[in-house]
Amino acid sequence: MAINRRTFGIGAGAALALPALAKAASGTITVAYAGSMGVLMNRGLGPEFEKQTHITYRGIGQGAFALARLIAGKTMHADVFVSITPGPIRVLQKAGLVGHAVPVASTAMVIAYSPKSRFAPQLEAAASGKTKWYDVLESKGLRFGRTDPRTDPQGRNILFTFDLAEKFYHQPGLAKRVLGAPINPRQIFTEPSLLARLDAGELDATSGYESAVKSLKLPFIPLPKEINLSDPAMVEPWYSKAAVTLDLKGKTKVLHTEPLVFYACVPKDAPNPDAGRAFIALMQSKAGQDLFARYGYNPPQGGAI
Repeated sequence: MAINRRTFGIGAGAALALPALAKAASGTITVAYAGSMGVLMNRGLGPEFEKQTHITYRGIGQGAFALARLIAGKTMHADVFVSITPGPIRVLQKAGLVGHAVPVASTAMVIAYSPKSRFAPQLEAAASGKTKWYDVLESKGLRFGRTDPRTDPQGRNILFTFDLAEKFYHQPGLAKRVLGAPINPRQIFTEPSLLARLDAGELDATSGYESAVKSLKLPFIPLPKEINLSDPAMVEPWYSKAAVTLDLKGKTKVLHTEPLVFYACVPKDAPNPDAGRAFIALMQSKAGQDLFARYGYNPPQGGAI
């Protein structure tokens, strides 16, 4: 689990008139967020919130499902929870801790790669469309990384992407050739460490969200919208054709895709709910959306859940 505390500010534009600041003008705010958001949270939104409110920001980044279960089990208390996809939000709704969550940003699946990789020339050629990306990923000796689909939406989303790629490119068996089994210990790493390992050259390529990859200024292979899960309008007619079977807590479940939208909410047992609402107001404001864009995120899509 990564816990970060920052007290510096960045120039994010005009000052914000955040609601509830009169009540939330002191203390600490704890923001639990999907691990891929670490750079944005700890260099952008967290410092900006501190600058605006003088409230100490504390960020906890981890797989969104894992965080949701900790909050639902009351072993963690957060003032704001930010998830990618609706699934982790529904965990909290089922636990009676969240009424609704609002969309604050969106992203797309990509294949990130390391410029230090011996496969970098082939991966760069795939990024520019000169060769097929999936052929490069099948190269002998290429080290591919992803997150655990049991605890992290990104781990599920790369499985959905490959399932759709098999159908879209007419490549049966592609997922097994590149990823192996859905739970493949040789490929699975924690979400906060995945892109750090890639940046260090420990991995050749990984799954990634476009937003996180851009935040770290890593090269990546863009994927067509037919497989990158970025378009909520395609969920019903096309993305829903993808399915992944996983063993979750001893039960076999068949899972389907959800849109790559980031949702934010204030749990009902938040220690500082006024600060939580103010943080979400920051994310929804023009200055907050400018920060999202600066760190590679796309605008929010769809409505509240």
